Amino acid sequence: MIRQRKKNSDQRPRGGVLTVISLLMIGSAIIRIGLEAGPAVARGTDPALAAQIKSERIETSAADLQVLLTELLSREVELNQRESMIVDREHALDIADQAIETRLAMLQEAEESLRETVAIAETAAESDLTQLTDVYQSMKPKDAAALFETMDAVFAAGFLSRMPPEAAANVMAGLSPEAAYGISVIMAGRNARAPQE
Repeated sequence: MIRQRKKNSDQRPRGGVLTVISLLMIGSAIIRIGLEAGPAVARGTDPALAAQIKSERIETSAADLQVLLTELLSREVELNQRESMIVDREHALDIADQAIETRLAMLQEAEESLRETVAIAETAAESDLTQLTDVYQSMKPKDAAALFETMDAVFAAGFLSRMPPEAAANVMAGLSPEAAYGISVIMAGRNARAPQE
């Protein structure tokens, strides 16, 4: 049995472990050559070839820089044009603002002038009405009644409502019953739609 075991152990392949170790060493060598070969090849290249590669890189860089510079100059021109347009618009807006302010000032002056004119007209109209009421009031009631008889009822009611009650009563007494009734209705209806409170 011992002999059989020796035979079996002799029959096992002996190169299994050694093969794996040798494969690992060969792989390690290949990796080292791959990592160190690039710089070694670069160091060992022809100086003329290296200068040519460097020159091509510089030419490429110069061409790229020229393109970049051209684009930057183009953008600068475009920005200058936009800036000029914005300045022109701001100038136009300033002019428009000044024109609007001038017109607003003119409108305010015109409004103030109109207020003054309306106030003068209202004062003058009130003064005229007061003076005319005084004239009718100072007339003899019979003469005033004849005049009021020919007036429009609304117009006559306006003057009679401004007179003191005694003077108005004397004039109304001289009117025809129809005219007196019409004027009375108008005078009574004037304040009927006025708010009570």
